Amino acid sequence: MKNIVVLVSGGGTNLQALIDAQESGMIKGGKITCVISSKSGVYALERAKKHGISSKVIARKEYADVTAYSKAILDALLAEKADLVVYAGFMTILDEQVVNAFPYKMMNVHPALIPSFCGKGYYGLRVHEEALKKGVKLTGATVHFVTEVCDGGPIILQKAVEVQNGDTPEVLQKRVMEQAEWKILPQAVSLFCEDKLEVKDGIVTVKN
Repeated sequence: MKNIVVLVSGGGTNLQALIDAQESGMIKGGKITCVISSKSGVYALERAKKHGISSKVIARKEYADVTAYSKAILDALLAEKADLVVYAGFMTILDEQVVNAFPYKMMNVHPALIPSFCGKGYYGLRVHEEALKKGVKLTGATVHFVTEVCDGGPIILQKAVEVQNGDTPEVLQKRVMEQAEWKILPQAVSLFCEDKLEVKDGIVTVKN
């Protein structure tokens, strides 16, 4: 059984999708053992508590720089014996010391079809604002492995979502979450825990 540690910074809707998937038996071969938040008082911590999952706060503001903060997160992940680290609305980009310690063992969900609308500065509503400005007819979500390049790691799963006439960024964000993010993130986590993901030359293959 693999230990899954989830990193959060806010409300934790993607964390809830993972918890629901775990409780319904959809996630095979792994279990969420800890939730780590970059801020205190966020609702994601309440979600963990309600479901009996241990949590801790490692507040970004208490560290002088990204290097010191990354070291604190790394120490916590090693202490938790994490096999898989999942970014679920985690708003801090960690440096390479964490990525190097967990090669192809960290994943993130991004609310667009990478390589569109991704990279530094593209998070939250900004992603959907830019998609609507471009007039794209399809958007969606991507689960990818985390590397030192922001949103640049190998793509695990993607799911498309239609953009509809009259969409606002908020309406589109909700549809992408409901129809894509909350579905493919638990799916990717389960595939990892079942040892069904293979990375070769930067390309992820899902093994049958």
